This record gives sequence, C-alpha cells and structure tokens, in this order.
Amino acid sequence: MPDQPLSGESALIHAAVQRELGEPVVPPPMLASVFASLGEPSAQAYGRNGNPTWLALERALGAIEDAEGVVFASGQAASMALMLALAHGRDRIVLGRDGYYNARQLADRLRPHGTEPVHVDLQDLGAVERALGSGGGVLWAESPTNPLLRVADLPALGRLAASAGAPMIVDNTLATGVLQRPLDLGAVASLCSLTKSASGHSDVMAGAVLTRDTALADELRSWRTLGGGIAGPLEAWLALRGLKTLPLRIERQSATALAIAEYLAGHARVTAVHYPGTCGQMREVARAQMPRGFGPLLSFELDGSATDADEVVAAARLIVPATSFGGIESTWERRGRWPGESAPESLIRLSAGLEPAADLIADIDQSLRAG
Repeated sequence: MPDQPLSGESALIHAAVQRELGEPVVPPPMLASVFASLGEPSAQAYGRNGNPTWLALERALGAIEDAEGVVFASGQAASMALMLALAHGRDRIVLGRDGYYNARQLADRLRPHGTEPVHVDLQDLGAVERALGSGGGVLWAESPTNPLLRVADLPALGRLAASAGAPMIVDNTLATGVLQRPLDLGAVASLCSLTKSASGHSDVMAGAVLTRDTALADELRSWRTLGGGIAGPLEAWLALRGLKTLPLRIERQSATALAIAEYLAGHARVTAVHYPGTCGQMREVARAQMPRGFGPLLSFELDGSATDADEVVAAARLIVPATSFGGIESTWERRGRWPGESAPESLIRLSAGLEPAADLIADIDQSLRAG
C-alpha cells in the first residue's frame, strides 16, 4: 500500500523537526552573520543571503499553500520587494480603494518608476476590467480588506487579470493560507504579514510572499538580498514557533469573531457591523473562498463621534487597546486615529483572541455601556 501523503498541516508542524537521536527536536535559531565557505559562494555564505532558520520557516509556509516561500523583515518589506519585482515594464498597479492604507501609500511611491497606482472598488468587476485595460498592469487584491472586511471574488478577479496579462497579487494577511489559498484562485503570489495571525503572539515582525512561480521567487530573493529587508534569525524562529499552531488558533478566533459580530449586530449603539460571516450576499462569496472560517478580525461603527469610540475602547477591562491583529490576546482600536486611514471616524476594529467568547462579549457590553 503506498504511503499516505502528508496533509499541509502535518507538513507545517514537522517542518524543521529533527529526528536524529540526540538532536534537539526543535533546532535553535542560527545566530550567525557569516558562514565558512570556499570557492563559489553559496546562498549560505553571508547572513544577508541566507540563513537556515529562514529556510525552515519558508518550508513551513510553503507546506500550507503548496508553494515557495520567501521571508522578509516585515509585511511591508515583502510588499515593497513584490511591487518592485513586478513594476518593471508595467505602467499601473490596480488596487482596492479600501485596502490596507500602507499598501496604497507604498504603491504611490512607484510613480517615479513609471508605475501609476489606480484605485478601484474590487467588488465592481467592470471597473477592475476597465482599470486593467489590455495589458501592462498588476492587480493588487486584498480579501477580506482591512479594516472594512469587504470580500472580493478572487476567482473572477483572477480571470480578469489573466485576460489582461496582469499578474494578480493577493494580500492574504487576514485569512492566512489556512483559511484561504489565493494561489488556487488565480493569484501569482500570496502576500502575508507574519506579524499578525501567522505568528500569532504579538512578539515578532516579519512578512512573506508565497508563489509557485520559481522565477518570481528568485527575483524576490534578489531584491531581499540587495535591499537588505531580511528577517533576523530569532524573528524567523519565533514566527516558525507560532505558525505551527495557526490552524488551531485561527479556527477558534474565527468562531469567536463570528459570535461577537452576531452580538454587535443587535446592539442599540452599533449602526454597522463589518464581518464576512454576517454580511449578506458577501457571505456566500466568502464561504466559497474561506470554507473553514472568516478570520479573527471584525469592525463596527458606533452611533456617535470619534470621541465616543475612543471612550468605548478605553473602558475595556479585558480587550487591550492596541493596533495590529491576530494575536492570542484580543485587541481593539478606533481605526481612524491613524493618519491616512479612510475608515469612518467612529469605526472600531476588533481582533478576537483566544479568550472565551462569553468573556469578550461581556467586556464589550460593559464598555459600550461605560463609554
């Protein structure tokens, strides 16, 4: 009987695990900037070119999406390398107008290189098709979006991009490869900030690109080496440690986020709830692309001002007032406090952690009454 192939989750857990007797099951981080070498230098001759701890993390990431992983110092470093690698010879990059604002700002920096950012509603397929034109562009998708949690039809976008000869990139930070596999849906590359859910412990900055295009992976490694946007070995080790529990964490957090969204939908002080699992027609698209859950992040709008929202956030006893998302501890913030963010002024973005849903709902309830 032939051997049963490993699932992605088993391959993820066993990436970098050592089985030799007497060796540590989990290898320590390789804290070295130089490696002994002779003759033609290898990728592991100098610390900016490679590190065994990066490779272990890249193997684990690749196991989730059946792809090559390229690890960077942050999600933004990964985004910059990806934009630069794809911008050559292309005159526009088409982005969702409600996507992550730092990605939009980064794309704007491509103007001197001849690549113009074009912002569209990614749910409007006609607008996307017109923006892509007949060629010479890149489609930079994000689904669900941050912070409005809007879902784009990725297979439909992938078909439009392919017809226009444009590579489609998907920022998959919110869903991660456990809940959504963009490379199966038409994307050339999947981008992930490992700082968020992937590592999950709010103690590391890192990012990664996943691709099945070997030439693109090689180009990204070249940009990483030349630009110096490398992950430190300790950061890579921490990210690998966290990544191994991602499937368990994100399913629990998704269930909790759904319970919170359903609770908020009936609250008198809440005028709108943004979560893929509760948003009508969008829910069916999300369910097709994210069959295991909708992620830990949701947002909601208060019937009130920015000051009212700040008071609600400050009144929490359990939920931490902080940015970012995907950690084991629940966090929230008024998203509009950040310069350049276009979120409604009373919108609060909440990341569900691993606390029991009932405890979190009780904390939200008392915060809404106190704030």
